[in-house]
Amino acid sequence: MRIGFIGVGNMGGPIATHLLTAEHDLQAFDLNSQSLDRMAELGADKATSAANAADGAEAVFLSLPMPRDVEEVVSGDEGLFGTMPAGTTVIDLSTSSPSLSRRLAVEGHERGIDFLDAPVSGGVYGARKGTLAVMVGGSEEAFERNLPLLETFAAKVVRCGDAGAGNVVKAVNNMLAFVGMMGATEALLLGAKAGVDPKILREVVEASSGASFVWSSGTRAILRDRLAPSFTSALACKDIGLAVDLADEFEVPVPMGRHTQQLLETYRDNGFADEDILATIRALEDEASFVVRGLAPDIQ
Repeated sequence: MRIGFIGVGNMGGPIATHLLTAEHDLQAFDLNSQSLDRMAELGADKATSAANAADGAEAVFLSLPMPRDVEEVVSGDEGLFGTMPAGTTVIDLSTSSPSLSRRLAVEGHERGIDFLDAPVSGGVYGARKGTLAVMVGGSEEAFERNLPLLETFAAKVVRCGDAGAGNVVKAVNNMLAFVGMMGATEALLLGAKAGVDPKILREVVEASSGASFVWSSGTRAILRDRLAPSFTSALACKDIGLAVDLADEFEVPVPMGRHTQQLLETYRDNGFADEDILATIRALEDEASFVVRGLAPDIQ
C-alpha cells in the first residue's frame, strides 16, 4: 500500500519503520527535519507538507503531540479531509480528545473518508519492538480493512467501539498508569529509607497485592537511574488532563485522577516539564533527604 505518515518523532518514527519493513511505500512528513531525514535514510519518501504526505495514499497515519495539532492537520478544506479522496482512511495514533475524534469521524464520513482514533500504549520501547497495544475507535468495516497495517507494529489491536472509544480507553489507561507511577515512586522511596534493600522490596511487592506493570518497570528504571525522557511530565499533564476532562463531560468523580493531575502539574511547573515522569522522584528524594535512584544499577 501507499501510506502517508505525519509525525515521525519518538513514537511515530519507530512505527513508520515497521510499515517500511513490511514493504509499504511510505511518504513521511514532520516539522523536525532531523526526524524526517532519518525516515528518508530508511527508505521513506520525504513529503514537503501534510497534504503532500497524503497525496495518493490509501491510508494516512498521524502521530502528533496535541489534539489541536490533530484538528489542524485533518479538519476542513485546508486539512487532509480537503485533499484526500473518498474511500481513504485517516488513522490517528495520537493520544487525543474523544470528543474531537467523534467530530472528525462525522466530518470524514460526510466526505466519504474513514477516521479511526487508534492511540497506542507501550512507549518508545514497544514502538521499536513492534509490541504496542492499539485501542481503536471507528467503524467495524474500516477497522477490519486497516487491521493488517496496525498489526505490523502491535502485539494487540482491539476495536473498542465507535469513533472516540479508542481515546476513551487510552485516557482511562493513562490516568491509571500515572496514579500508579506516583504511588510507586513514593512506596519505593519509603521502603528503601526505612532500611529495606530495594531489590528485596521490589521482589516481594511483585509477588504481592501491590504488583503492577508500573511497579515492575518504573522501579527498575529508578533503581538503575535510567530516566531518559521517553515520556515527559509535560505530556503526562496533557494526557491526564484529557482523562479529567472526560470525567467532567460524563460527571464521574475521579478524586485520585484530579490529585495526580495537580501533582504532575506542580512537577511540570517546577522544572520537570521536559524530563521523564519518573524523574520527578528527585523532588521526593530532596524532601526525604534520601536518594534511591541508582541503588541497584544491575537490577534486571
